[in-house]
Amino acid sequence: MTEPIAYADANASRAFFVQMLTRDITLEDCVLDLLDNSVDGAWRSIGHIAPTLDDGADLSPFCIDIRADEGGFWMSDNCGGMDLQRAENHAFTFGRKDDDDEDRTGDYRIGVYGIGMKRAIFKLGWKVKINSTYCDNGIAKAFFVPIDVRAWMAQADTDWKFEIFNAEPAKSQGVAIEVTDLTRGTKSAFGNPSFQQNLRRVIARDYALHLHRGLTIVLNGVAVDASLITLLESAEFAPLRKSWDVAAEGGSVHIEILAGASAAPPDDEAPDEDDRGEERYGWYVACNGRIVLAGDKSTTSIWGLEGFPIWHRQYRGFIGLILFTSDETELLPLTTTKRSVDLSSEVFRSARPTMREVTRAWIDYTGARKQAREVAKVAEQAAKSVSLFSIAQNPVIVTPTLPAKPKIKTSTIQYSMAVTRIRALATEFGNVNLSAREVGMRSFDYAYDDMVGEE
Repeated sequence: MTEPIAYADANASRAFFVQMLTRDITLEDCVLDLLDNSVDGAWRSIGHIAPTLDDGADLSPFCIDIRADEGGFWMSDNCGGMDLQRAENHAFTFGRKDDDDEDRTGDYRIGVYGIGMKRAIFKLGWKVKINSTYCDNGIAKAFFVPIDVRAWMAQADTDWKFEIFNAEPAKSQGVAIEVTDLTRGTKSAFGNPSFQQNLRRVIARDYALHLHRGLTIVLNGVAVDASLITLLESAEFAPLRKSWDVAAEGGSVHIEILAGASAAPPDDEAPDEDDRGEERYGWYVACNGRIVLAGDKSTTSIWGLEGFPIWHRQYRGFIGLILFTSDETELLPLTTTKRSVDLSSEVFRSARPTMREVTRAWIDYTGARKQAREVAKVAEQAAKSVSLFSIAQNPVIVTPTLPAKPKIKTSTIQYSMAVTRIRALATEFGNVNLSAREVGMRSFDYAYDDMVGEE
């Protein structure tokens, strides 16, 4: 082969990289990315215990303090800190290195892609300072990393490094992050009470399993209370709880599924003022203890797939939780934003048969309930809400046995319609691949519920 006459420059500009890195993440998720690092530090401090419902971990010694307003963002923790070696070789790289086997064995961390902290601070503001106090052979040491984002982006060289300086150790081992000169969008959001309220709600939900173990998260001076899922139990109601291990290339993943009735279905299927409460129902997915998918009612979690109806108010009350745990975080079905799941993941696909079973059981129960509402309500009122942590292993979901629905004489409705209109309606139903027959059936059900209502 002849020698090349020149080389085309394929290096990305720093400004372009920062813009693309921060494009698809919300401010709430930026804060959660930084929280993940602190939570990982807490788990590291207690020895990387696998975060399952029965792990018995005590995170009560650890506290994460967050303050966010129009003037800036500050977060500090006492979760062990980041040592100098980790800062030099891992924490500030853009993505994990190919040879990055740092603490791989038994490291039940949440972070996986190696971009969370950088993406978060670049999204939040232009002036950043990161301090860390850690223990090195019994001696407290500290350093800080100052980052002027504008100045860093303006540099043209391809040697992407951040300077590290010695610092005086803080009273406790941990990391402190300060972001000032906020971006316009961040400053506006942090000054909005609605944003603050939503951020508190998201933290309470997504870190509920950690907060239950005693971890303290303080937002603007007020501790966050865990938003824990509960399910109904009685002689006639029993949630499913089953677990198994899935072998995958490079390791294995422990899967645990809990699902059942969290509340009674509604008596009236018409929307009401309380419909915001519907957000809490649906499927949840947790990866190494952190909720990454919450209250999902889409095709991601069965609803609207072939053979399953799209979510309807009739199905309110159902909650399912899938916990994926692995010390090989690359095997977890996470997306880069940690706000959904990778549908191509063999690990996630292994959970779908059980998801189908319990979803179908709930659909059947709510359907039968329409014909025996009073019988169902007696059973529902006798059931008690119990914590996820006290639910016994049970391979199937159990719901009350209701009187059989009487047979109804049926007839066929048949008509032709332009394929483009069928596809357009299928799209509105949430699945462009629905068959024409399924679109026709859903159209009838939709019109019937809207114009006739209860049978």
